[in-house]
Amino acid sequence: MRYKEALKEALDYLYSLQQFGIKLGLDNSRQIMAALGSPERSFKSAHTAGTNGKGSTTTALAYIMTAHGTRTGLFTSPHLLNFTERIRVDGAEIPEEEVIGLTLRIKEMAGKIFPPGSPPTFFELVTAMAFVYFSGQGVSWAAVETGMGGRLDSTNILQPEAVIITPVGLDHKQFLGNTLREITGEKAGIIKPGVPVIIGPQKDEARKVLLDMAREKSAPVHLYGKDFFSHLIEEDENGIIFDYESPEMEIRNIRFPLTGPYQAVNAALAVRAALLLGFRDEEKIRAGLAAVRLPGRLELVSKNPEIRLDGGHNPEAAAALARALKGIFLKENRRLILVTGIMADKDIDGILKELLPLASEAVFTAPSYGRAARPEELMARAGRLGFKTGRVSSAIPDALALARSLASPDDLILVAGSFYTAGEAKEALSGKGTLTGLRE
Repeated sequence: MRYKEALKEALDYLYSLQQFGIKLGLDNSRQIMAALGSPERSFKSAHTAGTNGKGSTTTALAYIMTAHGTRTGLFTSPHLLNFTERIRVDGAEIPEEEVIGLTLRIKEMAGKIFPPGSPPTFFELVTAMAFVYFSGQGVSWAAVETGMGGRLDSTNILQPEAVIITPVGLDHKQFLGNTLREITGEKAGIIKPGVPVIIGPQKDEARKVLLDMAREKSAPVHLYGKDFFSHLIEEDENGIIFDYESPEMEIRNIRFPLTGPYQAVNAALAVRAALLLGFRDEEKIRAGLAAVRLPGRLELVSKNPEIRLDGGHNPEAAAALARALKGIFLKENRRLILVTGIMADKDIDGILKELLPLASEAVFTAPSYGRAARPEELMARAGRLGFKTGRVSSAIPDALALARSLASPDDLILVAGSFYTAGEAKEALSGKGTLTGLRE
């Protein structure tokens, strides 16, 4: 089959799976992995769940492993611009040709084991693709982020050597539960018997759920703020410098090139996991963290005026973003022009309450995705919150053009509210790749 024909068939199939939405459960993944020869058993893993910071933490851990000379897989989601960002080995994204080949292979296999009209979900296929690719690439270790929940997430077929739980908040309530206790219980579902669990900062209710689950599973607990710490030393637009501290090791003045004070916590969780897993060379830990690259976290994408993208999509992430903006970017009366598009099923008011007080102007828009809130609804909600200088631009490229027309050279344009919004903005600014449209 010629490349263009194979590409079209693979893309058509991947797009078709997105229409089935999200279906939590492990039965499909178990069948798929068994049919593919159980590739998830060919490498060791560390497994991360949480609401905020899990992508940064998982990525940081993978880079530390790679710096130690270990062939390392990294699986994260969602991607910002190109689908290939989700699956990496030693920092290199999976080639498009591999995506095409693995998609067609899994499609053929799925047609044999699932009834007609009941294909795997998009995320089930992508998880299988990642694990098959890691196995074929001779990966020894993989750092794997859950897609959404934990207990019923496709990635939870892993038997990891360590589990990480980043801060848990109220998100994905339609799938995971209406209360923090219920949502945390789903995230805690990746905790395995006897496997160490590293727990990030949590609200009291969430911490109790996680500790109770760890106790039930006889899983050794490593609690941020009790068993290990991070101390922010310096922050600027290029990242942070922080200290890591625990009874068995202290590492001073670590450079981490992701911006925002909350990144000191994410990096510390990765360091703690690395040390537990035997990756203990201080200089290699430093080198790994210094090499991290992760799009969509206050990412600089354009200058004059400066444009940054952030994918945070819940009130806790917006609050952390607001703290970073005030501490780093909005000094000396610099103006913020906010471009925001938010999914309709998110806590829109909670996000806007954090970001709008910092904005001089706001452009409300929407990514081309069915769950996106209408820009007019965002502006109406902003008005009810007391923000009166909003404008509507339904298409993201037009919203960026409008924001630029409102900005002076010294202003900051921030695109925020959703990874979908940030991704389409980056696509508009940097050009479209072959696999950019697969946003689920």
